[in-house]
Amino acid sequence: MRSAYGVSSVRAAELELMARGPEGALMQRAAAGLAAECAQLLGKVYGSRVTLLVGSGDNGGDALYAGARLARRGAGVSAVLLAPERAHAGGLAALRGAGGVVVDGGADRAEDVVARARLVVDGIVGIGGRGGLRERAAELVAAAARDALVVAVDLPSGVDADTGEVHGEAVRADVTVTFGAYKPGLLIDPGREYAGAVRLVDIGLELASGERVSEALQYADVAGLLPLPRGESDKYRRGVVGIVAGSARYPGAAVLCVAGALRGGAGAVRYVGPAADAVIARFPEALVSAGPPSKAGRVQAWVVGPGLGDDEERLRDAVGAEVPVLIDADGLRLVAERAVRERRAPTLLTPHAGEAAALLGVRREEVEAGRLSAVRELAGRFGATVLLKGSTTLVGSAEGAVRVNATGTPWLATAGSGDVLSGLAGSLLAAGLGARDAGSVGAYLHGLAARHAADGAPVAAQDVADAIPAAWRDVRRPG
Repeated sequence: MRSAYGVSSVRAAELELMARGPEGALMQRAAAGLAAECAQLLGKVYGSRVTLLVGSGDNGGDALYAGARLARRGAGVSAVLLAPERAHAGGLAALRGAGGVVVDGGADRAEDVVARARLVVDGIVGIGGRGGLRERAAELVAAAARDALVVAVDLPSGVDADTGEVHGEAVRADVTVTFGAYKPGLLIDPGREYAGAVRLVDIGLELASGERVSEALQYADVAGLLPLPRGESDKYRRGVVGIVAGSARYPGAAVLCVAGALRGGAGAVRYVGPAADAVIARFPEALVSAGPPSKAGRVQAWVVGPGLGDDEERLRDAVGAEVPVLIDADGLRLVAERAVRERRAPTLLTPHAGEAAALLGVRREEVEAGRLSAVRELAGRFGATVLLKGSTTLVGSAEGAVRVNATGTPWLATAGSGDVLSGLAGSLLAAGLGARDAGSVGAYLHGLAARHAADGAPVAAQDVADAIPAAWRDVRRPG
């Protein structure tokens, strides 16, 4: 699992480690890791042009010491100082001693030094920085050649380490080399988009698991959470999920939701609604009912909302059940906050940014710019687990770190894919997973299925549903 920690936790761990070791040892560890990653990217270090964009803090010191290591291996290293009077003295001395060149960031030739580099190191602002790049820094970043590799030190300058928010100009890195621990801003959009590939360098920090701000599941984590049938299992032990979706206008939403539930491992799927003929035509194994949900038969979880239209009666009936409920799409528009808060069984809300904005009474752009705060606020306001869909899907609840999911592909932005995810996550709820795990595992499998289905080409929602078994097998495959 990739665990991300806030700035305050990382700073405290750094101070504790520095107090136990020789002065400067921590920075040297970071610089060694940074230099090694840069060398790997360059392939051939000798003769390569490297430019360091150096700010005033320890972040700039890391860049300078790393630059000195590269210079000793034959790279032509230039340091462009944005705050010459406050640059790290030890790092500057090391770079000069290794034959590196120092340039004032305000000089006219600074842009040319950046433009001629094969690799540009962003050491402008560290993890404590707030706000976008200052004008001169932004000009120098923009001067980098299109084919230059950009490596960010710890975090792209201009990205908020704690939230991933970007206010103003920021560095877009090809690779971010981060030290000691992942930071939330590296995993959560929009910051994740600026970070590029993230490389973690172990510098010996000791961080408590309870201090995690966010975390990202990996294959092994998902494999350990997947509900698997046993020899004594029957359809009820595997989980029966009820689907309250679709309408005369949107029968396809019901079909796709049922598809996700069946492919997600449900022992049985009960469909309640007016799209029964369309569901049975596609999935004869589905159990259909005209409703209401409370009269449809035994279920372990309900999924309500996709393509529902304005049918508040079916919504209220399902939300009133004493089993876990997933609410999506039209259900989010119709459900009352109080009705969710008063539920005793778990509730999973699955909005996209527009739906989240409507629930919070803000503009969509505000949600997209501050996804971490949005998912936390929704979870607190509704007393529920919230799966906020997007290029990085977030799953948050009142307790524990926010889960971040980055599986998927841009081709997944297609009509009906959210209906498939609802059915899939609902089947995991019915199988006994908690709301947080069901949302996290569902999002992971859904994104992985989209990759299998797309394979670099356009994909439809039904293709994603059909690829869920392949994603499931992929996760469970040893090694």
